[in-house]
Amino acid sequence: MSNINWLGSQDEFPNPIDSPDPDPSVPGLIAVSERIYPGQLARAYQMGIFPWYSDNQPVLWWSPNPRMVLKPTHFKCHDSLKKTIRQFVTDPQKYICVDADFGAVVRSCATARRKDQDGTWITHEIVDAYTQLHEQGHAHSIAIIDNGRLVGGLYCVAFGGMVFGESMFSHQSDASKIALAALAAWCNEHQVEMIDCQQETAHLDSLGAAPIARDEFLARLQIVLKQTNIEIPWKFDKAILRHWL
Repeated sequence: MSNINWLGSQDEFPNPIDSPDPDPSVPGLIAVSERIYPGQLARAYQMGIFPWYSDNQPVLWWSPNPRMVLKPTHFKCHDSLKKTIRQFVTDPQKYICVDADFGAVVRSCATARRKDQDGTWITHEIVDAYTQLHEQGHAHSIAIIDNGRLVGGLYCVAFGGMVFGESMFSHQSDASKIALAALAAWCNEHQVEMIDCQQETAHLDSLGAAPIARDEFLARLQIVLKQTNIEIPWKFDKAILRHWL
C-alpha cells in the first residue's frame, strides 16, 4: 500500500474521480487513516467513500469499481417474501421501529454470524462514529420487532437524496429482508433513486441490486446530494410494507 494516502486529522480525501485506485494491487482502496477523525465520516460519504476494515488494521477507506446499488423500484419482493410481509403486517405482535434504538441495531449487526466471514468490520470505533452520525440525523436504523424482541434490522446513512446501506442482521427468517423492503418502499415514496449497497454479493443480487460503474455512481451522487427529498426525522411504520402487496 505504498501509494495509498495516509490521512491526518486535517487532511482531505483524494477525489475518487480524479485519482482512482492509487495502488492497483488493492482496487477500490482510496486512503488510510490511523483512526476516524471528527467530521471525516460525513465527508467520506459525500464523496462516495466508506470505511471497511478489521480491528487489527488501520482505517481503510474504499470507493470500489463497480459499485453495487439497489434502485428501490427494482427491489425484488418474491412471492415467499410477500407471504411473510402479509403475515407481518396483520400480526399485532410484530412491528417496525425506526431510529428507536440505533445502538442495539448496530451492535446486532456487529455480532451477527455470516457465512464465509470470520469476525466483523463493525468495530467499537465504527459504532461510535456511526452513532455520532445518527445523533446528527444522518444515520438511521430500522428494527424488526416480534413479541417485544429485536429479531432483525438494518442501519444506513443518508445525505441529501441519497441513502447508503450499511449492514443488516436477522435472528428470524426473512427479518432483514423485511427491513430492506421497508426501506425500499420508503425510498420509493421519497423519490430516492438508489440505495448504495457498496459491494456486490449474491444475496443483494437476488433482491434486485446491480453493479454500476464507479464514475456513474459518483456523478449521480453529486447531483442527488443537493436534493432535499428525504425528511428528518424519519417516520414510518410497518404500514409502509403494503407498498409491495
